[in-house]
Amino acid sequence: MAVIVSPTQLARELTGSPSSPPTPPTLLDVRWELTGPSRRPDYEAAHLPGAVYIDMDTELAGPVEEGTGRHPLPDPEAFGAAMRRAGVRRGHPVVVYDGGMGWAAARAWWLLRWAGHEDVRVLDGGLAAWEGPLTGEVPQPPEGDFVPRPGSLPVLDAEGAAALARTGVLLDARAGERYRGEVEPIDRVAGHIPGAVSAPTTGNVSREVPYAFRPAAELAARFAGLGIDADTEVGVYCGSGVSAAHEILALAIAGIDAVLYPGSWSQWSADPSRPVATGPGPG
Repeated sequence: MAVIVSPTQLARELTGSPSSPPTPPTLLDVRWELTGPSRRPDYEAAHLPGAVYIDMDTELAGPVEEGTGRHPLPDPEAFGAAMRRAGVRRGHPVVVYDGGMGWAAARAWWLLRWAGHEDVRVLDGGLAAWEGPLTGEVPQPPEGDFVPRPGSLPVLDAEGAAALARTGVLLDARAGERYRGEVEPIDRVAGHIPGAVSAPTTGNVSREVPYAFRPAAELAARFAGLGIDADTEVGVYCGSGVSAAHEILALAIAGIDAVLYPGSWSQWSADPSRPVATGPGPG
């Protein structure tokens, strides 16, 4: 099943072309910045017609507690309520987008798949690539009927991530300088999980088309260079489980399944008893 949709194809689906589904997909706007203010004002100023705003920090993540990391998985009931408010229905397609970077959209994609929704795609290139109409009208969609079935995608805990770094391939989706331990702007200590391989999300996107994913063949070649093919057991982490979802989406485009470590470095590094590696290699 497709995991991304081009702006051109989405425009066709929203306008009801003969080759499109009989009803357009449900649209979710998940614009977000890691250290910035809420993007809801930007959504209210202009968004894709029919799109409902979803808040990354309160609806795509649970409350932060000791030992959880910065973006723990949301409570399934609370997540289901947010999705139903947005009009999400079981068996009905959903398209998610953000401002362009793709991290938050990928997080929403992954969460919906984890919760059992089978037809979710990310708008390739996000709002930055959209050339169709925008509106400031905030929709009030009919209540959806989606009920999460958490566990439809597997996850890793800290121990599982450490084990996978030894037996398979554990990818670190953060910027290379954070992986190497040269800088750490957010978390307690710099470095990476011993055995993890550096694979920044910037390597997933095109240089010619900002924010758009590279073609499947190019992504497959990228991951092959990291020792990964369709038979490799792969896990991914980042700072808090958001940009790692972008990496998992890129792997899915390449035809490779991967498992998310939701706690990621923010959880791992918070425990001083856990080992930390630095430098350019897995360590």
